[in-house]
Amino acid sequence: MADSPEAIRADLLAGVPHGFLGRRGGVSQGDVAGLNCGLGSGDEPADVAENRRRAVDAVLPGARMVSVYQVHSPHCVVVSEPWADDARPEADALVTNRPGLLLAIVTADCAPVLLADLKAGVIGAAHAGWKGAVTGVTDATIAAMVSLGARREEIVAAIGPCIAQASYEVDEAFADRFHAEDLGNARFFAAGRPGHLHFDLEAYVAHRLESQGIAAVARLGLDTYPVPERFYSFRRATHRQEPAYGRQISLIGLC
Repeated sequence: MADSPEAIRADLLAGVPHGFLGRRGGVSQGDVAGLNCGLGSGDEPADVAENRRRAVDAVLPGARMVSVYQVHSPHCVVVSEPWADDARPEADALVTNRPGLLLAIVTADCAPVLLADLKAGVIGAAHAGWKGAVTGVTDATIAAMVSLGARREEIVAAIGPCIAQASYEVDEAFADRFHAEDLGNARFFAAGRPGHLHFDLEAYVAHRLESQGIAAVARLGLDTYPVPERFYSFRRATHRQEPAYGRQISLIGLC
């Protein structure tokens, strides 16, 4: 792995410290080698702590990282001060207007979403797996930002590395959940082998964001599945029958 972390940035979020970090530049070994930032990954706690420290230094040195216990929910929390890792609330999104904090989301195929209203000084981060996405995690994040003084028409968002449609095969029962919500969701599915389809998670998350009337959404278009040297992937690890998988981290903060 490379010696320093790779912080992928979105032009749309220029002016706010942020980064979608991949696998490069960490100290973890074995199946999770690299910059594994998953507290629940089974990795050595000291290695995860060092990786998370490196991630902070790559985005906003000296800031306090704040994360949640992710449960694939639509729940968002407002952060006014940092909490201990063992006191993380169950949620899948965070928002704040406090400088010096870095909001953190970990993923391994799900879509990390970073949001900001630079005029209001309000930021957000969301973990949008399919369950959280369809139940409204990004809707809740935007609503929480508005509660802190953000304006929808000023909020911009970027969707980081996640599993792409070509890599995301699902069965018909999976697609039926989305069709039950809105028949128009059929456009996010492409035909696959008999009884299966391919789901475009990134496009669906972008649609949910855009439906909330925000200013702009950037899609980075980076697939986590086919590049093991750059990104962790739960689905790839499952297909390879690997005993563990790492998590990459996405961060956004205010100076």
